[in-house]
Amino acid sequence: MIKLKNIYITGFMGAGKTTVGKEVGMKLGIPVYDSDDVVVDMEQRAIEDIFKTEGEAYFREMESKALRSLPTKNAVVTTGGGIILKESNRQYMRENGTVLYLHCSAEIVFERLKDDKTRPLLSGDKKKEITTRLAERLPLYEEADYTIDTSSMTIDETVEKVVQVLTKNNLIEQASNG
Repeated sequence: MIKLKNIYITGFMGAGKTTVGKEVGMKLGIPVYDSDDVVVDMEQRAIEDIFKTEGEAYFREMESKALRSLPTKNAVVTTGGGIILKESNRQYMRENGTVLYLHCSAEIVFERLKDDKTRPLLSGDKKKEITTRLAERLPLYEEADYTIDTSSMTIDETVEKVVQVLTKNNLIEQASNG
């Protein structure tokens, strides 16, 4: 059995947080929670609807509540791309686990999301929105304990790199069976 503080996976939309998080959780045999899914469950409606009717500030409050409602040990938590906008969220994640930032270049994010209609913050010129928002958020993402550039990596390569970083830095320990 694996015993560890939480692994919080942060990064811009399209960086692969949810997919990588699920795979890391399966590989380590620990549960995976997605903060966006928790918000959807709490609100009983899609994130796009929350943004449309309540606005981004309300969503960010719900996102913070969702983060704090999750276990703080032995889990992978994948986060929404904007969770790092609040200092209190960044601090909470640092205090309760290891924060991994999955970096992805603006060009690759655009390629991955150009046909995606579900992102409420990408409603106008997607390329410009991605470039601007990523540049604004980059210093906040870089506060993470570890950064992994996923721009030219497959999901499997990224998962291997995450596990390698956790193992190399003694962030995973095997719990004894006695």
